[in-house]
Amino acid sequence: MKKNNIIAAVILLVMFGILFFSAKNDAATFDEIAHIGAGYTYLKYKDARLNPEHPPLAKDLAAFPLMFLDLNFDTFKPFWTNEDVHSRQWEAGRILLYESGNDPDQIIFWMRIPMMLLSILFGWLLYRWVKSIYGPAVGLLVLIFYAFSPTFIAHSRYVTTDVAAAFGFFIGIASFTRFLEKPTLKRTIVAGIALGVGLLFKFSLFLLVPIYGLLTLLWVFLEWRNGAYSESWREVFALIGKIILIGLVALALIYAVYLFHVWNYPQDQQLKDAEFVTRTYGLRPLVELDLTMIKNEYLRPLGQYLMGLLMVFERARGGNTTYFMGEVSASGWPSYFPTAYFLKETLAFHALTLLALFLALRKILKSRWSMDALFEWTKDNFVLAASLFFVIFYWAYSINSTLNIGVRHVLPTFPFIYLLVAREISSWLYIPSIDNPGNLIEWIRSLYESFVRPLPKVLLVVLVLLLMIISVFAAFPFYLSYYNEIVGMDNGHKYIVDSNYDWGQDLKRLRDLVERDPIFANEKIYLDYFGGGAPSYYLGSRFEPWWSARGLPPAGSYFAVSASTLRGAQGKAVGDITIKPQDSYWWLKDLEPITRAGKSIFIYQIP
Repeated sequence: MKKNNIIAAVILLVMFGILFFSAKNDAATFDEIAHIGAGYTYLKYKDARLNPEHPPLAKDLAAFPLMFLDLNFDTFKPFWTNEDVHSRQWEAGRILLYESGNDPDQIIFWMRIPMMLLSILFGWLLYRWVKSIYGPAVGLLVLIFYAFSPTFIAHSRYVTTDVAAAFGFFIGIASFTRFLEKPTLKRTIVAGIALGVGLLFKFSLFLLVPIYGLLTLLWVFLEWRNGAYSESWREVFALIGKIILIGLVALALIYAVYLFHVWNYPQDQQLKDAEFVTRTYGLRPLVELDLTMIKNEYLRPLGQYLMGLLMVFERARGGNTTYFMGEVSASGWPSYFPTAYFLKETLAFHALTLLALFLALRKILKSRWSMDALFEWTKDNFVLAASLFFVIFYWAYSINSTLNIGVRHVLPTFPFIYLLVAREISSWLYIPSIDNPGNLIEWIRSLYESFVRPLPKVLLVVLVLLLMIISVFAAFPFYLSYYNEIVGMDNGHKYIVDSNYDWGQDLKRLRDLVERDPIFANEKIYLDYFGGGAPSYYLGSRFEPWWSARGLPPAGSYFAVSASTLRGAQGKAVGDITIKPQDSYWWLKDLEPITRAGKSIFIYQIP
């Protein structure tokens, strides 16, 4: 057991090294600006007026190291009471990082470290949980899938909520399935804490409520089939009571955390902000309930949480304008997440997934399956069944969503996909040996069955895993821009951008390129940048802001543009989206970039 734990620790140490060193030269990404300013002010001032559409816990963790730095930040500037709650968060992040005399790279570095450590904790708990149910081989295989996932690596390095949300879903489902198997008071409390932590990471974790309900119905049905409730339904009501207790524990945790965050948030300002945010929202009964709670001194922490939840409901309904496969739309595409998942995870893992599907289908076809057999399998493999249910449920929800801004939004399903694949592959590799062979023939047969016969399978799986690991190291340090060999990293921007390719992470690489490449010596860079960095900070007088409608920059000059901006301008408008001709970068259509900064900033020489 210790040997397996050491192997797991080494894998996670390698993962941390990849995270740490690949993030060192990444500029602030687009979403980090809002989260960085919010996290700092939450802990420093106990005031939750920034970025209310995301719960505070991930931002609190990220901002903790900043409490030991002597930073400048003035809350007496107009942005702090700006009526527009949405723009306020971006102003605060920009001012903290670039306009207060602080070192932005120092702030970004220290805030990313806790997020990296959270991802390492995630990997360790995932390994231990899987190992406790299915053994160390499955646990280590799941951990390898996790630690060498380009998507997990990319988003474990930033001050965002996506990996935290995946962690929340994991601990929520893992603790709840353990609770159902043995609903002791200890497991009830643990499940309640896990649910509360998850709900404090991201509002999408609210999906755990219907998921818990459906898993409970399935569990009760399976127990009833086995005669557990044949004489009395008292145990069912006791189970329901404990599930209610899980919800109450989670609610108490949410209340305690939000109480801290509204402690110095003036009640009149909180109410004013809530009225501004919800002024055009549907679901007016919920809006009125929220405003009533905020008006109550004791309920306003929960009112702040409900306001954030309403913001997420409204945003999910409205969608987000984005580029996908040559089109620009705000209404989403059903093929968005399947395409992003297929292109953004390694081909080696997809090969193992196909193998696992083949093996599972072969088992089904060889077995005499019936409804009774299906129910028996579900009861005996409830964790696998719950994992499969969650993956299907979450993917169905995501595919029908209009909010298509990154494969990161289906990240919560990845660990459960890894489990399903690893379990099937491990079962295929396992050949039981003969216990205590009685003679030489039996001993030779045991040796053959245990080591020789499965060797081709083992070598195949090891080879595929090596290819997966090599492809991940080969992508260093451009993990956000990673695309597998189907399209290649250099071509990924033609398919999907935003947080799948270009989130502004390459601004510091543009600075380095301009400073070191002699062709840019004494040259001004005309720049249209998308992201959370500040060109004025990193490039100073070497750059001039530019955009499509200004037309061609001066002849012979150099123009740099972010991939997300360029693809969004040149895509085909779909639905209600309109792209004006002057905003389409028509003057770049016959030009090719002479080079790139990183992968995501294209540099042209103007003829």
